[in-house]
Amino acid sequence: MVDFTVAIPTYNGEHRLPEVLERLKAQIETDSIAWEVLVIDNNSQDGTAAVVQAFQADFPCPIRYCLEARQGASHARQRAVQAAASELIGFLDDDNLPDSRWVAAAYQFGHSRPHVGAYGSRITGAFEAEPPPQFKRIAPFLAIVERGSEPHLYEPRKKMLPPSAGLVIRKQAWLTSVPTETLMNRLGVKRSDGNDCSEDIEALSYLRLAGWEIWHNPAMQIQHKIPAWRLERSYLLPLFRSIGLSRCATRMVNFKAGWRFLVMAHLPSDFRKVVLHWFKYRSQLHTDLVAACELELYLGIFISPFHLLSKMFQL
Repeated sequence: MVDFTVAIPTYNGEHRLPEVLERLKAQIETDSIAWEVLVIDNNSQDGTAAVVQAFQADFPCPIRYCLEARQGASHARQRAVQAAASELIGFLDDDNLPDSRWVAAAYQFGHSRPHVGAYGSRITGAFEAEPPPQFKRIAPFLAIVERGSEPHLYEPRKKMLPPSAGLVIRKQAWLTSVPTETLMNRLGVKRSDGNDCSEDIEALSYLRLAGWEIWHNPAMQIQHKIPAWRLERSYLLPLFRSIGLSRCATRMVNFKAGWRFLVMAHLPSDFRKVVLHWFKYRSQLHTDLVAACELELYLGIFISPFHLLSKMFQL
């Protein structure tokens, strides 16, 4: 029996993965936990497989390698859920550095709360360059989440969910709630770096819809490494437009198939946000990067129903 699986989806992670595995190698308070590490190679073209093989020789728990040739984070996560030997599966990206008690804290929280379908970590940023002013307003979109020092439920009315970085899911909850072929699998928006956008929000929305609770667990702490190029305008503006374009698909989870046209009811409110934000920041958009990112997000959200329709007609 395996109590806990650490799943690491990676694409060309040869140079990032070793630091994550070293952090996992140094985990403490795991003597009573049967755990494993599962590296999901999402069709890498570098030496990722060799890195995993090198760590297998001297690691405190079994470390397995799985190849997922279908490109995209959603496919890699589905593969991890299928391959995991445990009921609790903790996801780390290959740029997430868990603290020394992450595995112990993750297992203990899930083991003591069988009604919880997923729970997220407290995530701080490890920045290679200084973030722009007012960065806190957009930090959660870069998977930097510091939502208090006490565990708490993500209440559905607040429409807030944790990111996939540092997320733990219950395998039973995922397999019984999340479709194998989701809307994001078929029509998902790609970010400018080629990665899937908002597929984690879609999956968690399915869990919540099925009645599973989703929590924040600050005892699980990780650092998210943010290189300088991820703070540049040329990366951030397309990222926020892509996040916005995915909004219609994530909203549609809450509607039955025959009623999904009701997402169009959001259009007036979405348009209002675009207009109000533009009037408020119109003279600062060339100098205020955070405000420019927010405008791209609002524009993407407003356009998202039409973008989704265009992709459906392309099938």
